[in-house]
Amino acid sequence: MSSLTILIADDEAPARNRLKELLSDIANVSVVAEAKNGKEALDLAIQQKPDVMLLDIRMPLMDGLEAAEHAQKLTPKPHIIFTTAYDTYAIKAFDLNAIDYLLKPIRLERLQAAIEKVKAIAPATLEVLKPLQKTRSHLSIHERGSIVLIPIEEVIYCRAELKYVTIRTKEKEYLLEESLTHLEAEFGEIFIRLHRNCLVAQRAISGYEKRGDDTENLQWHAILKDVPETIAVSRRQQHLIRKS
Repeated sequence: MSSLTILIADDEAPARNRLKELLSDIANVSVVAEAKNGKEALDLAIQQKPDVMLLDIRMPLMDGLEAAEHAQKLTPKPHIIFTTAYDTYAIKAFDLNAIDYLLKPIRLERLQAAIEKVKAIAPATLEVLKPLQKTRSHLSIHERGSIVLIPIEEVIYCRAELKYVTIRTKEKEYLLEESLTHLEAEFGEIFIRLHRNCLVAQRAISGYEKRGDDTENLQWHAILKDVPETIAVSRRQQHLIRKS
């Protein structure tokens, strides 16, 4: 086996140290980075382009499952091995779908076997782990072979345009290859649908007012914080105005 570069992600320093010690006993591997959470792991993966990411499932800020999902957009795509304390539901999902994982406390023989047979996880395979995953903390935008992570709390609105969704933050716009329906299902407690093609963050709405060319064609619009544009409210969704 050719030499492999490894990124370790675990929120507990003793666990990271344990993995580094074990990996030092395996030939042709080297640890190029270590992270305390999934967000940090992805930032480092963009820089270091590791062959393998060893991801703890449960981490703060961003867990290993979400980090693995975002990592599928990296080029080259890293191989993923999950590490976990005993988690009945996770282990059942892994076993049923032939996804490799390491059960803590991790043994050298098991780690070596996982490294030797490591395979990339396809996005379709990650879908089976959705029930284990919390709501994502970030959206990932694929740009020129890398990814840009957008914190959900910075998103003002999501607007469907052809096969893309425009993600608007205070600073700029991004194009995301996901459906508006999928985003609404996952983030329904954060965003409201004001129009069939637009989800708006509830916290970003400062008020509503009627706008139009003349008094006969006035339409309700949501006034947004931090950006100049407004979002038209469809007739079907005007009950939201009365609730505000």
